[in-house]
Amino acid sequence: MSLLARLQSKSQEETGERAVLDKTEEAAVSLEKVQQSEPVPLPPTPAPSRDYMELKNLIFKYILKERNEEEIDEIVSDLDSIISEILKENEGLTNIKDWRSLKEEIKNDLTGYGPINPLLLDESVSEVMVNGPNYVYAERKGKLELTNIKFRDNEHVMAVLEKIVAPLGRRIDETSPMVDARLQDGSRVNAIIPPLALGGPTITIRKFSKDPFTIHDLVRFGTLTEEMANFMKACVESKLNIFVSGGTGSGKTTTLNVLSSFISDKDRIVTIEDAAELQLGQEHVISLETRPPNIEGKGTITIRDLVRNSLRMRPDRIVIGEVRSGEALDMLQAMNTGHDGSLATGHSNSPRDMVARLETMVLMAGMELPIKAIREQIAGALDVIIQQSRLKDGTRRITNITEVQGLEGEIIVLQDIFTFKQSGIDENGKILGKLVPTGIRPKFYERMEYEGIHLPASIFSEKVE
Repeated sequence: MSLLARLQSKSQEETGERAVLDKTEEAAVSLEKVQQSEPVPLPPTPAPSRDYMELKNLIFKYILKERNEEEIDEIVSDLDSIISEILKENEGLTNIKDWRSLKEEIKNDLTGYGPINPLLLDESVSEVMVNGPNYVYAERKGKLELTNIKFRDNEHVMAVLEKIVAPLGRRIDETSPMVDARLQDGSRVNAIIPPLALGGPTITIRKFSKDPFTIHDLVRFGTLTEEMANFMKACVESKLNIFVSGGTGSGKTTTLNVLSSFISDKDRIVTIEDAAELQLGQEHVISLETRPPNIEGKGTITIRDLVRNSLRMRPDRIVIGEVRSGEALDMLQAMNTGHDGSLATGHSNSPRDMVARLETMVLMAGMELPIKAIREQIAGALDVIIQQSRLKDGTRRITNITEVQGLEGEIIVLQDIFTFKQSGIDENGKILGKLVPTGIRPKFYERMEYEGIHLPASIFSEKVE
């Protein structure tokens, strides 16, 4: 379909700018191409003058008339010559001062995601939050900041949101006012619109690096130490069942992705997620994704459905993006019936809290199991709980690596192998500290040795400083 056909579906009253925003189907592909260039600083947002808006409209009219058969990325690369040609015919518009802002706005509208494009291109931004048309926040280094970016109105936000969900076959409207989706680069998107969102359409985008983080990146960030990295690698290679727990935005999925990278290329891996985010480099990976209900409220495919189906796919490893409901029972049964080396994440504030939440989630499966039977399932299935936290200074750290030792009576016995020890706060307010051993050697240490994985026993010894 030509650019003209895509753009002309909007009325003339909305201007060429609105037309491009609302109907450019190639937005996701174009954004991926534009992302290969260097990120640009956020443009200032002064109130646009009449000349500014008139020139902008003339540019879009010119594109519709003269360049409608070209690809959008070709038009973006030729914006300077387009503007020059229009100014030759409209000399009265040469008093516009902010050319950089004008070009950025046009490029952002053409590539599909409008005003938030600079944030999506900025590698220092990890999360983008649109709270209606007038308030756009960005997270940098774990800290939220209000940007100077604004949308025109609620319809402008909805136009950008439609571009995100439409290529995925998802929809968002009054009958279905919430949606989970993802961008072309794998970034996760959640949106909720009026009447549920009183302040206007709300979009939350969790960005992910084009190149997935490695264990060396986590060591460099201070998330864990080199010794702990080697220990976690050994746990995965020994096919221990590992659960990554933590609060919202603590970095659970990043850690899960890093742990998954240690799985052997010889293993058949099945990943199960609400919105596909994991970026595994192995060849034999089957990625499964849930499906929301259709317009009639039917056709839902849940995490639990996919976990059950995965057991018929002869997996060597099952990786679940997040356990939050009755699928916990199916996951535990899989771990207890020969699917060693499985990985999953869940929300909790501590390893003990994660165990308690797993008990609750198993009960959500609708099975009237006695609590002791549930605890026997948990104690028999899980080997390690890795607790991830976002500290007050915005940094993300692994704060506990805990062994699930078994069941004593009706109590699940947990033992910290490593814990985060805070040593102070520097002059910039950054929390100082690191993950240190508790002096306890895990019971599965012999299993590692049996698997041919050798770790020096000294890494479990408390170090006197």
